[in-house]
Amino acid sequence: MPIGDLPLLRAARREATDFTPVWLMRQAGRYLPEYRALRERYKFLDLCKSPDAAATVTLQPVKRFPLDAAILFADILLVVEPMGVGLEFARGDGPVIHTPLRSRGDVERLARIDARDALPFVFETVRIVRRELDRRVPLIGFAGAPFTVASYLVEGGASRDYLETKTLMYRDPVAWHALMGVLVGVTADYLNGQIEAGVQAVQLFDSWVGALSADDYRTFVLPYSRALIRALAPGIPVIHFGTGTAALLPSMQEAGGDVIGLDWRVDLGQAWARLGPDVAVQGNLDPAVLMADPDQIRLRVRAILARAAGRPGHIFNLGHGVLQHTPVDHVAALIDMVHELSSKSGER
Repeated sequence: MPIGDLPLLRAARREATDFTPVWLMRQAGRYLPEYRALRERYKFLDLCKSPDAAATVTLQPVKRFPLDAAILFADILLVVEPMGVGLEFARGDGPVIHTPLRSRGDVERLARIDARDALPFVFETVRIVRRELDRRVPLIGFAGAPFTVASYLVEGGASRDYLETKTLMYRDPVAWHALMGVLVGVTADYLNGQIEAGVQAVQLFDSWVGALSADDYRTFVLPYSRALIRALAPGIPVIHFGTGTAALLPSMQEAGGDVIGLDWRVDLGQAWARLGPDVAVQGNLDPAVLMADPDQIRLRVRAILARAAGRPGHIFNLGHGVLQHTPVDHVAALIDMVHELSSKSGER
């Protein structure tokens, strides 16, 4: 089958498929015993920087499950490490930025980089995975959206209220816009480098953007997400994903993307109706449902498929990433359920 005819890429173009394609955010991760075994040998950043090891992780879930895509194993903050912000992945605490950006001077001192020169290990990982996949499923590349990456840089790590980020936006919009402009350029080069290396779709993760009001999104984020998406190589499907974005979906669609990712807080059918017929959607099972028994998972899968109503352009996914303690057999069951229940010859 030509790569462009694989179900996920057809769905991204809103073309009919024989079943609903499914992949999972964070499908390569800590819930898999083979991943945990590899992590005993590598620190997280070292794992990302080792193309052979990162390719192994990328391939682990597609070797175990009949998924309809692989997603590159990397991290959204890899792109900022060479910019001199003191990135560290602290065990148990997640990413830490040791020199956060809190002023115009901090933004001006941020090192400007060429992503193709600074991140060669990512592109080599892509090439290895493409060879191993041999056109069986597409490979999705990804990056953090400018707002979410900027928020990490300003907050210095995870946040509940994003107070430092909003303070910079409101008190010094010149500094904010300068930072977002830098991130658009670097991220566009980074994603286009992944595309040149062989990814067949890309996902833009705006995981923190739901912290904003609709007006602030339009002022401080939309122009930059739109500029980034427009800077990407043509013909490659773009999945635009955020969490807590019920109030932002129309503006996210305006910013761009062939597929809008939905988190679990919205009704998929209602959200798709708001977005209209000219965009595909991805989602949107609550990751916590995978902790339930298989009968409950099946009910929830059936409900989401019913809301999609068999329309071309639905890619099944979770509303965010697979949780660490998710039972592996529940992931396997979910994938089988999606294929079975959405199959033209299967149960509805």
